[in-house]
Amino acid sequence: MIVLEGGHLATVDALDTEYPQGHLVIDGSVIVAVGPGPAPAELRAGAQLLDATGCLITPGLVNTHHHLYQWLTRGLGQDSTLFGWLSELYPVWARIDADAVHAAASANLGWLALSGCSTSSDHHYVFPKAGGDLLEATISAALEIGVRFQACRGSMDLGQSAGGLPPDSVVEDREAILIATEAAIDRWHDPAAGAMTRISVAPCSPFSVTAELMRDAAELARGKGVRLHTHLAETSDEDEFCQQTYGRTPAEYLADLGWLGPDVWLAHCVHLSDSAIASFAETGTSVAHCPTSNGRLGAGSARVQDLIRAGVPVGLGVDGAASNEAGRLVDELRSAMTVARLRGGPQSLSARQTLRLATIGGAQCLGRDAEVGSLEPGKLADVAVWRLDGLGQAGCVDPVFAWAFSSSTPLKLLLVNGRGVVAEDMLLTSDVGRLAREASAASARVLQR
Repeated sequence: MIVLEGGHLATVDALDTEYPQGHLVIDGSVIVAVGPGPAPAELRAGAQLLDATGCLITPGLVNTHHHLYQWLTRGLGQDSTLFGWLSELYPVWARIDADAVHAAASANLGWLALSGCSTSSDHHYVFPKAGGDLLEATISAALEIGVRFQACRGSMDLGQSAGGLPPDSVVEDREAILIATEAAIDRWHDPAAGAMTRISVAPCSPFSVTAELMRDAAELARGKGVRLHTHLAETSDEDEFCQQTYGRTPAEYLADLGWLGPDVWLAHCVHLSDSAIASFAETGTSVAHCPTSNGRLGAGSARVQDLIRAGVPVGLGVDGAASNEAGRLVDELRSAMTVARLRGGPQSLSARQTLRLATIGGAQCLGRDAEVGSLEPGKLADVAVWRLDGLGQAGCVDPVFAWAFSSSTPLKLLLVNGRGVVAEDMLLTSDVGRLAREASAASARVLQR
């Protein structure tokens, strides 16, 4: 058993219960007790006692949208909008292979863990013919780093010759996509409680995927009992593309394809109408909010407060490291609050609302809110402990605000399934120097091809 005591405990339960000097008890991979003050004597006896005085204890953070392979192309397309950025990078991504993707994913997931991320999704949609098993490359990296992983088997079948944005060299045949996606589900998806690896079905976007593939993908996912994910309404260019190509907005197009529902979460959703937000709320469709990436590409600011008020589940996403070079999930809290307040004023998004986005909101997006996302007895022991006793947070009267509005809070401990992944800002599961060297070498190889 592990007993954490003395820290400010933010449970993120339904009542947002907090204990200024609380305790958290873990038995194996499960939380068994949470409450004020020291743990009961019978739970402390024989347990590993960890002093969290001066710390904030939160659930491990949940990253709802990412592209791990993009670690290979950081710093490119620095001043481009999304469509220009993609047009520059598609030909580079056509050169990736399994070795490069594994190096990128390992470094990226290690960096995410160091920012308090215990669960991450990954949306991989570029599969060069001679690239090898790229999905396996990301999954094996997640197993090495030790984070919970939602691998999204993405796809593109609408190339430039058919009116799409990506060059024909990076798209796949629709039938081949469906066969490969079903095989990935059969091989890797673990539906059991506490699973470390799950698969979702994730055609890329309205401007890179045909309507036929979108419908077939939804049928496949629902037949297999897995979740659906895609990009939506990220930029005004996408809105214009959908209006010209399909005669409707991106959200209307997705609704017509049967792509709204409690098994769907959508990335970005910057450009939404009131009716789109209402339809998301009515159908239980979730949104992955990626504030830093949206700013990096000048896409705009999502209507996060309107989504929350409507009852739409919202989580946070880092997005790919080539559109968010910082790559730290904890930084997205500050970005989310800042962007929301620029849009709607200082009461638009509070620190505790943002904490919910980063934890239980993200867990809802991934369909795992019964297991992770809050610190409650019976839930999995995915726990982050943050140091607030240093110079960066000194004198701030509210520990949650001090942490959420800071981008430099040291991570004392990250547990996933009760297992240590990070301690005192050091990755325990892999050597960060090796990860950096291998990722840098892989990036150089891809760029030189």
